Amino acid sequence: MAGKKGKLIVGQSGGTTSVINASLQGVIEQGMAEGAVTGILGMVDGIEGLLGGHVVDLTAEFPSTIARLSRTPASALGSCRYRLPDADIPRVAEILDPLGVAYFVYIGGNDSADTTHRLANSLGGDIRFMSVPKTIDNDLPHTDHCPGYGSVARFVALTTVDAGRDTESTRRVYPVKIIEVMGRNAGWVPAAAALAKRSHADAPHLIYFPERHFDEEKFLVDVHAVYSRLGYAVAVVSENLRDKNGLPVSGQDSVRFVDSFGHPYTRGPADYLSSLVEERLGLRARFDKPGTIQRMAMAYQSPVDRDEAYRCGREAVRLAVDGHSDEMVTLVRLQNQPYRCETGVVGLAEIANEERRLPAEFINPDGDFVTPAFREYALPLIGDLPEEYARLQMKPVQV
Repeated sequence: MAGKKGKLIVGQSGGTTSVINASLQGVIEQGMAEGAVTGILGMVDGIEGLLGGHVVDLTAEFPSTIARLSRTPASALGSCRYRLPDADIPRVAEILDPLGVAYFVYIGGNDSADTTHRLANSLGGDIRFMSVPKTIDNDLPHTDHCPGYGSVARFVALTTVDAGRDTESTRRVYPVKIIEVMGRNAGWVPAAAALAKRSHADAPHLIYFPERHFDEEKFLVDVHAVYSRLGYAVAVVSENLRDKNGLPVSGQDSVRFVDSFGHPYTRGPADYLSSLVEERLGLRARFDKPGTIQRMAMAYQSPVDRDEAYRCGREAVRLAVDGHSDEMVTLVRLQNQPYRCETGVVGLAEIANEERRLPAEFINPDGDFVTPAFREYALPLIGDLPEEYARLQMKPVQV
């Protein structure tokens, strides 16, 4: 179907990443290259901002500003977590119709795909709707991986090794460290902690995933075994660990709050587990909890991730002009060595509100570390690793 004349509107939604603006840059630059696109508009604060009439003209921005988006953290247009009620859909049409919008591109994760899918079903006759994937959780189905994951994986991999060296050097003071990372219900982010590990002494020594029920007694045995072998231990844990009864591993059985999509936010387990180690093992323990820093730290942006996010943005516009709608751009891996990946496409009905968790073949039989298969999958996504750190031989002398 030939490209219809009209404006393109783009928005960003959900948690921010270090490459979500690369996708935005791709959308804008491809829109400017398409003769069918007569203007490019931006939703400020996603669909929630659109409902409030907060729309900007992106063609008024300096080209130099657009060119720097891919190296700018967080969401340049602002973001939201808003579950679009059916009653609000006519309001969306009332705003878009007078603006002459023919193309709607929404950059986000599972919930954003749901919003785009519902709008496509209701308003798709006059407007073409496309979704650009974005999530550090890496939990969208039907795509090899998600823009945003490579960069958070790089952050977690490199900072875990650094935290391990810190713990090793201060083992007489705090021999145990717990690192709590993000990822909602999927273990892709904690798994990434293993990607820069080069020797048995390097951190992490243990990883615990939301795909496995957490056993406190096993955890204590594991930590003590590593400590007995090395004199220190570093464990990486998911923010959403749950026990065999489905309760959060945080010393609390209450949820802090639930967002509009029904996602519960609980107290993380790191503080509780540090206290547990001190009480039960008699070992002083600390915890690191990077929080939202891990998902958008530009110093750890993966160049592979940035390039793929940009390409996904461009491809969404190209597909929309070509007649596609109610679909999401995907990433399709062609080979690992050398790494090659191309874009694909999938219907949003197969994406919206679905969740892809860490496969069993990526978790070791004991449930406390990754397998070589995971490293083979994830290493190409994070970019080149820095040179291996030095470790002194510590040859003793008689005194």
